[in-house]
Amino acid sequence: MYIVTTAQMQAAEKTANDAGLSYDQMMENAGRAIARAIETEFQIVGAPVLILVGPGNNGGDGLVTARYLAQAGAVVTVYVWQPPHRQGRNFESDRNWQALENSTVQRLLSNNDPHWSELTRQLQVSTVIVDALLGTGVSRPIEGTLAALLQCTQEILATRRLIKEDLLIEPACPNLKSKIQNPKSPYVVAVDIPSGLNSDSGLADPYTLMADLTVTLAAVKMGHILRAGPELTGRLMVGDIQLKAAHYPREVTLEMVTATKVAAMLPPRPASAYKGTFGKAMVVAGSLNYTGAAILAGRAALRSGVGWVMMACPQTIYPILASCLVEATYLPLPDEHGSIASEAAPLLANHLERVTAMLMGPGLGQAESTIAFWHSFFSSPQPNLPPLILDADGLNILATTRLLEKSDFPTNCILTPHYGEMSRLMGLSLAEVQEQRLASVIDMAVKWKQIVLLKGAYTIVAAPDGRTMVLPFANPALAKAGSGDVLAGVITSLRAQGVPPFESAVAGAYLHGVVGELARQQLGAVSVTAAELINYLPLAIRLLPTDF
Repeated sequence: MYIVTTAQMQAAEKTANDAGLSYDQMMENAGRAIARAIETEFQIVGAPVLILVGPGNNGGDGLVTARYLAQAGAVVTVYVWQPPHRQGRNFESDRNWQALENSTVQRLLSNNDPHWSELTRQLQVSTVIVDALLGTGVSRPIEGTLAALLQCTQEILATRRLIKEDLLIEPACPNLKSKIQNPKSPYVVAVDIPSGLNSDSGLADPYTLMADLTVTLAAVKMGHILRAGPELTGRLMVGDIQLKAAHYPREVTLEMVTATKVAAMLPPRPASAYKGTFGKAMVVAGSLNYTGAAILAGRAALRSGVGWVMMACPQTIYPILASCLVEATYLPLPDEHGSIASEAAPLLANHLERVTAMLMGPGLGQAESTIAFWHSFFSSPQPNLPPLILDADGLNILATTRLLEKSDFPTNCILTPHYGEMSRLMGLSLAEVQEQRLASVIDMAVKWKQIVLLKGAYTIVAAPDGRTMVLPFANPALAKAGSGDVLAGVITSLRAQGVPPFESAVAGAYLHGVVGELARQQLGAVSVTAAELINYLPLAIRLLPTDF
């Protein structure tokens, strides 16, 4: 599933048209796909649906959607915005407009509704509102009648949502609550991209209509995953319009991860296996103040298929970990006041021979003794050094010591920073990293010669050779302390089983994302805890297209 710029999408459509898949057929396919997506979300029969239609191809997609939804039994109204400086679509000759003539679809024109009274009435009663106004390729500020239309829409939707939550105490219009015939919170569906959201940059016009669901056509657009995109796009679905990989320009390589791709990345589980078949993971984690981080990482690793987990932890917290993780083995390390001490480095180095992946960082803290341990461990080459996954305080220590910049630091490690850790590693402000998140990950993966996974909505994973993939999840349920420790444990487990580093990061992040979705569905976005995420790992693995 490609992620493209507007120009790349236009080039793909032109190539497809030249090859025999006409623009008209692509529009027909688009409308059908959008209608099907809406039908999967709702009992559509008898439901009032309002489709806001613009003058371009996005509006054409909306007209086709209207036809298919009406055929499915929805009560559909099409409301067409006509720009004052031109008449917009030529409705006399527009076949999609004409196709609605003998249907049940009600057709309204903004030119005949100067005070938005018809628009207001439809917004007040519709269960589903489809935004087919602008689409991709629009970069000018929204103004004039379109700004007024969107402002009216935003105000009525906001009021209806407040009524749904019973929060509207003193409405600006005293009779508004009684006038709204359907107080159920409306559901906004964007066609391709929310109107007002730049499809390349992710910058948003103030009048952008926030979507609950966006049905993007053929490919994900850059604007969906950048800046304001994740917040305004809502849940993202891809509608098939029959474009093929060969239709896209050669430079299109950025992909969004799919379950099928992840399933192909995972190792087999032969019937003749024993625990050594699936590797040995070492987890160097924990301190007196952050005991839970080590427990979460270790438990997540055990749940993700590795044959054997060894917990290397400060000896002060060893009894706590041993009581929580009975399946693991342990390497208690010398510590100072509950943090790993520098003299732990040679002891750790002597236990690496059979380790197939090692996670360093969760809950280590940044005590002087721990930083000294880090320096001591990496000061000279380790002959038995296994593949490394570096997370949390391991990354913070790397940022302060600048070890990544040294030529002899191990390469092809997996780094899993959140925005704050990435800003410290790069020496940039948080805002600068957020502003250029995609470029930052790709550039730093090449510069550092590491796999870089930047956590957040639509997590990005990049390799030193330029391969880059984006995860299809934007889930606030994962924005909890400890969630990253679970992710690190899953990735470490896969790496220990012999999955290559880039694929380990991608597959681990995908499983973590699925776990988050399952937990949110069952528990809600507010109440999910990191420990509960681990309980959903078996189901997330079983849901993949092939056996794991």
